[in-house]
Amino acid sequence: MNRRSLLAALATGAATVLAGCGHPSVVLDLNEATDDDVADEVSMNADPDSEEYDVVASAIENGTATRRGRYELFDRTDTVRVDGAFYEVTETRVASSEVTVYEVLLDLDPEDTTPELGEIAFDDLPETDRKRLERIVTEADPPLGDGYDIGVDYGSAEEVGNDSVFVPDREYDVLVYEGERYRVAVESRTAPEAEYRYEASEVAPDVETFADRVRDRYLFVLAGLSDAEREVVEESIDGAYFEDDDAFRSVVDRIRDHDAIREDDFDGTWLLEYEGAAYLAYVEW
Repeated sequence: MNRRSLLAALATGAATVLAGCGHPSVVLDLNEATDDDVADEVSMNADPDSEEYDVVASAIENGTATRRGRYELFDRTDTVRVDGAFYEVTETRVASSEVTVYEVLLDLDPEDTTPELGEIAFDDLPETDRKRLERIVTEADPPLGDGYDIGVDYGSAEEVGNDSVFVPDREYDVLVYEGERYRVAVESRTAPEAEYRYEASEVAPDVETFADRVRDRYLFVLAGLSDAEREVVEESIDGAYFEDDDAFRSVVDRIRDHDAIREDDFDGTWLLEYEGAAYLAYVEW
C-alpha cells in the first residue's frame, strides 16, 4: 500500500487494520503535482461506459441534455473530463416526482428450497441480473441469519431495463449457483425522483491546459522557512510528517494563509511550490 492510499484509508476509517498503525492526529503529506494529479483534484473523469459520460457527451453534442434520476450526478464537482477535454457542467433540477424502486432479496441458507414460481441457474440469468448479483453469490463469507440475508438495490424499472427476470415482475423464486440454492424475493417502495437538465461548456482542450489554469488559481511558493520548518517539509516529501509540534503548526499556518483547492474543518489540500518543484499538499491538523 503506497502512502497516499494509506493516508486515504486512515482518513476514511477503512475497515482493514494494519498491524501497528493507528490514525495519526496530524499529517503533512507532499506529493509531486503532475498535470493529471492536479486535474484530478478539481475534476472528475467520466468513464466512457458511465452515466456521467453519456449525459455530458449528449449535452456537448446537442447543447443540452435531460435525465431522470433519484440523485444528482455532479454534486461534488461541476468540472468533468470527457475524452481528454474538460467541461464545466451545470446540473439543474427542473421537475420532481415519485418512482417505484425495487430491491431483490436473497436468502442464502433457506430452510425450504422448493420453488413456487420456478428456479434458474445463475449462468442463465440475463446480464443485468448477473452484474447485480455476482458479488453476492461469489462472496466467500456472506452474512447469514434468519430470513432473507441481503438485499440488492435494483433501482427503478426504467433503470433496470426490460431484461431482468426479477424486476419489475419476478419470474423465479429460486436461484442456483454452483449447487447452492438461494431463495429470491422482491420488494418495492416509492422514492423521490427528479428531472435534471444539463449544459456543458469547454474550459480546457487537454489536461496540460487545464492543469495550468488550476496552477494559475492556486499555486503559491512556500519559502522563507526556518531550519525546523524545512525539516518538516522535507520529511513530508520523503514520506509524511506526523508530529504535532511547533514547527508543524507553523508550516500549516503558512499553508493555510493561501487559498486551498479543498478545505474542510480539520483537513485540506493545497497546491504549492517548494525549492522549484510543485507539490500537492494534504494536511490534517
